[in-house]
Amino acid sequence: MNAPLHRHAAITASCVALCAILVALPARGEAADESSPPSASGPGKRPKICLVLSGGGARGAAHVGVLKVLEQYRVPIDCITGTSMGSLVGAAYASGMSVEEMETTLKGISTELLFKEKPPRQELSQRRKQDDYNIFFGPELGLREGSVQFGKGVVTGVQLESVLRQLSKVKGYHDFDNLPIPFRAVATDLVTGKAVVFRDGELANVMRASMSVPGAVAPAEFDGMILVDGMLTGNLPVEAAHAMGADIVIAVNVGTPLLKREQLTGILGVAGQMLSILTEQNVQTSLALLKPTDVLISPELGDFSTGDFDHLPQIAPLGEAAARKVGEQLAHLSLPPAEYAALRERQTITVTPDLRPVDEIRFVNLQRVNPWAAATVMETRVGQPIDQPTLDKDMRRLYGTDDFEHVNYRFLEEPGKRVLAVDAVEKSWGPDYLRFGLGLSSDFSGDAYFNLLASYRKTWMNSLGGEWRSDVQVGRTSSLQTEFYQPVDSRGYFFVAPHAAIERRSTTVYQDDNRVARYEATSTTAGADIGSHLFRYGELRVGLLGGVLKPKLDTGPQILSPGESKVSLGAYRVRLILDQIDSAHFPRTGWRSSAHVYGSRTGLGADVSYTKWDVDGSAAYSVGNHTFNFGFKVGGKSGSGDLPRYDLFQWGGFLQQSGYATGQLLGENIKFARLMYYHRVLPGTMLEGAYGGISFELGKVGNPLVVDNSDAVMRSAAVFIAADSPIGPAYLGYGRAQDGNSNFYFYLGRPF
Repeated sequence: MNAPLHRHAAITASCVALCAILVALPARGEAADESSPPSASGPGKRPKICLVLSGGGARGAAHVGVLKVLEQYRVPIDCITGTSMGSLVGAAYASGMSVEEMETTLKGISTELLFKEKPPRQELSQRRKQDDYNIFFGPELGLREGSVQFGKGVVTGVQLESVLRQLSKVKGYHDFDNLPIPFRAVATDLVTGKAVVFRDGELANVMRASMSVPGAVAPAEFDGMILVDGMLTGNLPVEAAHAMGADIVIAVNVGTPLLKREQLTGILGVAGQMLSILTEQNVQTSLALLKPTDVLISPELGDFSTGDFDHLPQIAPLGEAAARKVGEQLAHLSLPPAEYAALRERQTITVTPDLRPVDEIRFVNLQRVNPWAAATVMETRVGQPIDQPTLDKDMRRLYGTDDFEHVNYRFLEEPGKRVLAVDAVEKSWGPDYLRFGLGLSSDFSGDAYFNLLASYRKTWMNSLGGEWRSDVQVGRTSSLQTEFYQPVDSRGYFFVAPHAAIERRSTTVYQDDNRVARYEATSTTAGADIGSHLFRYGELRVGLLGGVLKPKLDTGPQILSPGESKVSLGAYRVRLILDQIDSAHFPRTGWRSSAHVYGSRTGLGADVSYTKWDVDGSAAYSVGNHTFNFGFKVGGKSGSGDLPRYDLFQWGGFLQQSGYATGQLLGENIKFARLMYYHRVLPGTMLEGAYGGISFELGKVGNPLVVDNSDAVMRSAAVFIAADSPIGPAYLGYGRAQDGNSNFYFYLGRPF
């Protein structure tokens, strides 16, 4: 949309307006008949009818009901203008989609489908998956030139665009006058504050720009303009319809009414009211442009809100009811059956998708991210037929790398080749990021713990994707950790990772259920790993580390002392992680497993030689809202060397032998199995919903540190309710062991 186009549109609008005035003037000595439709081009010519569809978020599903009634009355639609949700419905209909297809599509649309942008977790790299097991909350902030930067919206629109592409039956760049029904969409230029009327472009991109609600969906960028929802300047685009030469306007207004005084509670209500006031003002201006021969349809949508995308099939019939109330006016516009059938046959098209292979995949304007690295994320290949679902998944995978604020694509026809151009816009608030975390827990009997976390990440420090990350945690476990992650090839299959850490942690020692001692241990370590990505399945690392550990007995009898006051460390480590679970918090399908080996060796500088190993895993299976989750953990020592007291297995707590206090069980080996059942009691949209569940657990901690403690098989169970929240998963539970130990638990963050 450039300046010449705007001038051309303005000239065209002026000419059309002048012609409309001349046509509407009555002959000398005659009065204008306002009760019958005006003639468009003289005797025998029917008037040009334009449908105007307002914005209104999910309330715009009522537009589909209106279209259904217009077809039943055989009202011809010669042009369509739309804003926001009105542009979505209007573009779909203008590009040839039938009402029946639109009704079917509405049944499959939900808030999650439109706005949950990350790809299935199983498809993410292990580095991004591993973040899910931390206690992070809130969005990742950017750091640039010493200032904190924020993202441009709650969602970027990547997933929204994939849905919009399905709704558009005409692909590629088009003049909207050449669509089956001429079409216009309205957006708002965020810089100038003026309306932008699209008369050409790619429909999916234009629809996405028109419905970029400020603060919720990140703005779209076209020809240097930053565009947001058209509701701010033209929520009911009657003027755009007049510019297209409309003789009669059928306007459908589904805008949200202003809140009443008693509803203005809280900052969100006030902010929403401000947007509604701005929208209502321009809607009133548009309504004033309607003539007596025009038709206004205002569906009564009750308590359905702009964000009610989970109830679109229930909203659509309300548009039908409203359209039937003006049936008498619509009947005057009706065409004979044969003439209307011929018109709809021309306007309803069946499009054969262009699945020709591409000769090149081109990433446009990448400044930091290596195109080779980005290409490895995609499954679409040069020389293979295009598969639309796969290509849409590719866009979500690219977004899931966390390097881009927006991802889109287009096809270019160049001399001798077809190009898939991927517009991957790197984060304007990157490449350095800051994130925070919070973890809380309590057993309601005196033990309460917290952890605060801050993480700083520098990305794309070189062309191979070098990344430096540092984490600072304060609380039950306090630590400072840093790692430089350096891929050694452009595809990132292999990497090296030098690292260092300082950590202080405490261990409480129990005799039965009585606290008898407490350890404090401070460690300083450094080392390096080499590793390989196992595609999207996981990661394998092998490395060496060395350092110093300072354990001490804080309270308790000397017989339970952890030993020397200063211990030299030197060991090799092997870590294998395989992760195909769909959620780290409330898994509903998939599996995960990990294996660790820590080999302390005097030959590597350690004071003590021993080998500690453990393997754990879990798997989830769901039927509807019912989920069964099986988990296990086994660990012990290998060889003759005993595990030192400062490196024993610590177990117990919620869902880890429930009924016992957190960390109450301390020994040299562990065997544990758990079977959980949970039921989703509240569905999730952007979050994962709420659950109620029960857990059955069987375990044994062998060769306990306190010899009087039992090493027999322990049986326990727990019941809990849990919910995902903006600051992390929250659990409230009760656990009881067979021997009578019991505890209530509260967790904010992952309990296991």
